This record gives sequence, C-alpha cells and structure tokens, in this order.
Amino acid sequence: MTERNVLGGELEPCGTEPMTGFFRDGCCATGPEDRGGHTICAVVTAEFLEHQRSIGNDLSTPMPAFSFPGLVPGDRWCVTARNWARAHEDGRAAPVVLASTNAAVLTVVPIEALREHAVDVPDDPGSLGS
Repeated sequence: MTERNVLGGELEPCGTEPMTGFFRDGCCATGPEDRGGHTICAVVTAEFLEHQRSIGNDLSTPMPAFSFPGLVPGDRWCVTARNWARAHEDGRAAPVVLASTNAAVLTVVPIEALREHAVDVPDDPGSLGS
C-alpha cells in the first residue's frame, strides 16, 4: 500500500540532494523501525537549524556513518514530528511541503499547524535566489 500525504494524495518525494528520508529513499516514508517519526518534509532555515542544535538535534554537522551530509538552509529534509512540533511551539518552525509530508504525522501535529507553515518549493530551490 502506498503511503499518503497530509492532503490525502500519494506521498511525493521530499528531496534527493541531499538524499533524505529515514530509509534514505528521498521520501518521508515511515515504519515501525522509524522511532523518531521522520514524517515532515521541511525546507530547513538557518533559524530552524539553530533551534534544533539548541535542543540537542544537530542537523548541520555531517555524520557519514549515518549517511548524513549535514544540512544547510534551503535543503529539504524529512524531520521528526516531535522536533518540528517543538520548533513550532517555540516560534521557529521550518516551512513544510505538504504533498511530501506523511499523513502519519497527524497523530502528533495538527494539520492547521502544518498549513500555517506550508510552502511550495520549485524542483530547483536555488532558483529562488535569482
């Protein structure tokens, strides 16, 4: 069965540069082994990365042993529902790509919070700077 996004459609890819997802398949798919619930497709910002580091979740430092390249602002990454929710509560949430965010997140984060931070992202986020 295909996993669904928070809009009710098929879960769309989140990002491949860097390769994201708990299963490193580019999607925010989840399963029993994904204890953190990496279900929100976020477009990370400097503020979000700083917040995550402040709560003990360093997303900027590469960790090759875990196939983790370290993130920079503008990267699309499947983040954990609880850490995104904490950032939201602290006013530091990253933008969210709804079509790429797994419906499983709705048990932790209300759709209204996700919609508040929804963003459409072009295939080439670098084009936003030109």
